[in-house]
Amino acid sequence: MMKSLFGYANTTKAIARSGGWAIYDDKFERISSDEWGNLLLPSSHFNAEKSQLEIPSPGFAPSHELILKARNLISEYDYFFDMGMPKSVWISGTNGKTTTTKMCEHLLRLHGAFMGGNVGIALADLPRAARLWILETSSFTIHYTKRARPDIYALLPITPDHLSWHGDMNGYENAKLKPLSMMNEQCIAIIPACFKEREIVRNSKAKIYFYSSEQDLADTFGLECDKIAFRVPFLMDALFALAVQKILLGQADYERVNTFVIENNKLEELRDNRGRLWVNDTKATNIDASMQAIRRYENEKIFIILGGDDKGVDLSPVFEALSALKQEPKIYAIGSNTEKIVNLARNSRISCLACYELKEAIKAIDTDFSGSGVALLSPACASLDQFKSYAQRGDIFKEEIANLK
Repeated sequence: MMKSLFGYANTTKAIARSGGWAIYDDKFERISSDEWGNLLLPSSHFNAEKSQLEIPSPGFAPSHELILKARNLISEYDYFFDMGMPKSVWISGTNGKTTTTKMCEHLLRLHGAFMGGNVGIALADLPRAARLWILETSSFTIHYTKRARPDIYALLPITPDHLSWHGDMNGYENAKLKPLSMMNEQCIAIIPACFKEREIVRNSKAKIYFYSSEQDLADTFGLECDKIAFRVPFLMDALFALAVQKILLGQADYERVNTFVIENNKLEELRDNRGRLWVNDTKATNIDASMQAIRRYENEKIFIILGGDDKGVDLSPVFEALSALKQEPKIYAIGSNTEKIVNLARNSRISCLACYELKEAIKAIDTDFSGSGVALLSPACASLDQFKSYAQRGDIFKEEIANLK
């Protein structure tokens, strides 16, 4: 009987270094082996009767032929939980989980914390003797997890995302709430109050704190927003990190959290040679991230670039947020869903220009943007229809801004 890995990406490659695995991937055309002696096989060679366990790369959809054939499927979280995972904090949600995870690690690094999961170090490379693992946790990973549980589960707000992968919004929410079903009386969860009456929440044995806003979260944990240097949307991330610190250590280190540096591509403010404000928010690949950006600049005249691959998500909430602004915004539509955005804008009575390409949108904004307001790249969509990554989309945006005359 063999141990099986599905996919040969970062997660499974880290596990594969232990040797003794059969690794199946669609990109393998023939049987070979890697440097650790693992078998590399085409997906069609998988035989469930000869496999004692299967660990998929998190992105493998439930509809993939390997997942459908598997009989002993577990997540990497289950695998390391069974081996003796240290005390752990799992951080999930639609937006902000990377920043929150990094802020938590920033606050708890001196207390023996290591960061991993979706960000930082793969679980296989995290020190097993660490005092604490802080794990950015995707809905994909949770979907395949059957036994592992966090000691603290921090769930940021959930809005539509990855619906084609999970089937629908209910499937996505259920994945995010699933850890509550595996937690015991010693575990603590912080979750949105909108899920208070869900059966999985009511039946959980964990101690659960509910929140509905930044101020609500601050009040729940006795935190002071005016001592935090970050604005929306990063204020929520900082409050979560401080709440986790307070649960673990009984203190909130405002001075240290305020030294945290936000990564590029998230509400990254730039000035062109005329002093106009442009904002690179290319990492806003879903509606919640874009709505947070709109909220941040709600008192400004907003010239916003929207569009790309919307992954089957209804973008209407973004248009509702734009319609509610005091100053009338203007939309510049790009990407494969340009026509969809134009139609949504028409129905919402918001001025919109079909640009199709990012560079064309920047040229159009340059003409319209007199100087007051903000030009905002916050697409609410993924980038792979036109770019190699969201980062490339942001790089091109910044290059074009720098070249404006």
